[in-house]
Amino acid sequence: MARIAILTVSDRAAKGEYEDRGGPACEDWLRRVITSPVEILRRITPDGREAVAAELCDLADVWQADLILATGGTGPAPRDQTPEAMADVIGMELAGFGEAMRAANGRVVATAILSRQGAGVRGKTLIITLPGSPNAIGTSLEAVFAAVPYCLDLIGAGRIETDPAIIKAHRPKA
Repeated sequence: MARIAILTVSDRAAKGEYEDRGGPACEDWLRRVITSPVEILRRITPDGREAVAAELCDLADVWQADLILATGGTGPAPRDQTPEAMADVIGMELAGFGEAMRAANGRVVATAILSRQGAGVRGKTLIITLPGSPNAIGTSLEAVFAAVPYCLDLIGAGRIETDPAIIKAHRPKA
């Protein structure tokens, strides 16, 4: 069974001043698309490079997540340091994820160019950073998720299957 962690990055949500909408949006999207058994864990952490990096390491190394979706902290505000935190903990960047997500969101809203979402690999964990907006989360995941199952295969992570009527996972023919 694959393990998926969802990390909401938000000072206000971490303090209980704001209802986390990003984490539930991620989980709802995953449960609609993934058909294989998965265990999903949701956490909330404050913004900031050190806090986010520590959570990413804990989720990858201790909880042994196959996939981490980090939502929030990808904009240009001073506390938005999720991309820097991810860069601190990954061994390999996968730049195509960020390019595809920004392009997809750019067709919806002009401010998508301000987002710094991306992806990378830490050991056997794929980390994808997403915007905090539920709508942008869906658009972003729709843009890249066809490649996620095969990426997990390549890095030795848990296998996931998708509903091909929603997202047709791309795996090369053997």
